[in-house]
Amino acid sequence: MGTYLAMTIAGSDPSGGAGLQADLKVFKMLGVHGLSVAAALTAQNTKAVDGIFAVEPDFLGRQLESILADMTPGALKTGMLLSVENIRVVAEKVKAHSLQNLVVDPVSISSSGTALLEEGGLDLLKDLLFPLAAVITPNIYEASVLSGLPVENLEQMEEAAQKLLQMGPKAIVITGGHLEDEAVDIFHDGKVTIRLEGRKLQGSFHGTGCVFSSALTACLARGETAERASVEAKKFVEDAIAGAFYPGGGMGILV
Repeated sequence: MGTYLAMTIAGSDPSGGAGLQADLKVFKMLGVHGLSVAAALTAQNTKAVDGIFAVEPDFLGRQLESILADMTPGALKTGMLLSVENIRVVAEKVKAHSLQNLVVDPVSISSSGTALLEEGGLDLLKDLLFPLAAVITPNIYEASVLSGLPVENLEQMEEAAQKLLQMGPKAIVITGGHLEDEAVDIFHDGKVTIRLEGRKLQGSFHGTGCVFSSALTACLARGETAERASVEAKKFVEDAIAGAFYPGGGMGILV
């Protein structure tokens, strides 16, 4: 277990379905020791997000410096960063410590519709974090906002992936779980474009994007290529959705 290290910089989800808690669970399941840095706290359950509290940028930086003075992750991911200042801090630390295999999940809105990123945050992600990223993992809604293109089918997903690659990341995975009839993700790295096909499972699920990006991060930490890590993350999420359970009265939580 102790051979591989991966870090998540994200929000805390007390329901355990998304955020830091889900990321750490996925890391462990994939044989990677998880390091975690809280960028925000939430009050939420399987039905809704009831409140959000931002971690101060200085303390976010202190968390990162404390960990990085002692351990270096083989890969890391960002999830909910919430504030533009937190984005600046993360970009600064990634560059200062020459951290490799950064996965950026451009979280901007919760499954229940709550805004999880300040206004201007997506533009700053594009400017500061995308050029540092090994992979970015937007869903179709985020891909549309980031690229400025309509993204409603596989052809449009591929077009958006090509445009997003021009923003600096080494590879893109657009997750298509929100497509109406299919569950196909698009991987694109400028050399190959691959359709990652999967079963469309019925239900409403919490934290699918977090689970995908953390599975991909764990695979990168184990030394796998971005393409192979994306294939494995797709399979992991599909299995996790198939095993989802409903501890509360709202969305399912992946296992």
